[in-house]
Amino acid sequence: MTTPRISFEFFPPQTLDASFRLWETVQMLAPLKPSFVSVTYGAGGTTRKLTHEAVGAIGRNYGLNVAAHLTCVDATKAETLEIAEAYAAAGVTEIVALRGDAPKGAERFTAHPEGFASSVELVEALAKTGKFKLRVGAYPEPHPDAGFAGADVEHLKRKVDAGATSAITQFFFNVDTYFRFRDACVAAGIDVPIIPGILPIISWDGAKKFAARCGAHVPGALDEAFRVAARDGREDLLALTHCTTLCARLIEGGVEDLHFYTLNRPHLTQAVVRALGITPEVALEKVA
Repeated sequence: MTTPRISFEFFPPQTLDASFRLWETVQMLAPLKPSFVSVTYGAGGTTRKLTHEAVGAIGRNYGLNVAAHLTCVDATKAETLEIAEAYAAAGVTEIVALRGDAPKGAERFTAHPEGFASSVELVEALAKTGKFKLRVGAYPEPHPDAGFAGADVEHLKRKVDAGATSAITQFFFNVDTYFRFRDACVAAGIDVPIIPGILPIISWDGAKKFAARCGAHVPGALDEAFRVAARDGREDLLALTHCTTLCARLIEGGVEDLHFYTLNRPHLTQAVVRALGITPEVALEKVA
């Protein structure tokens, strides 16, 4: 089996305990030498300052290539581009450009009157600066706001045409979901890497809640398997087996990159990556 390139997603801490979890996560996963790591925005852009601080600290202290998330939510075009300039000044060369989730309490995304109306507009503006490699999101299953079959492929094509150089998918539970989407993208003329987003299942109830929010289909057989595993105390083993098998099948199907949504809980991600044949690089200390 070919060894894939890997990347990780972190989110910025909002409490002291969360801060300890983030740095434990980075310390555990950095030795696996990811090709990049990304740092999210909170819903509604609520962690803008924290994201910027986390991006800078991870880059400085761990020497990792950090892709900073940037969204269109609750900001003018000028404010959004100012944030991008601050990233550039901090040495960031990659941005994950997203529309973003609706602010807390709102049912749907509504563009700021003076802001970017979509991720396509954001990508186009960032591409004009010439300062960043631009990654975008992709939905292998219909986005909750998708208006028609094939809308997600069409929207991704527009983002690529606007300047995106790769896409990271929302997570999925069935490997065929990814392959169908990849084939549809190729048929539509999309020629950038489409990196599968992988969610190691730390909590099955939590994973199902995430799935309901983003439109990911939950297979009945997997739901039943986790119900039985919970009864027998084997949830961790099932989570490891499911995620490792999913990744192995993706690699067998020609996938070269995997992006892990760590949720700042590193142990399962680390175990999956090691099961795929990727081992930490340990620096040798000088000896007398």
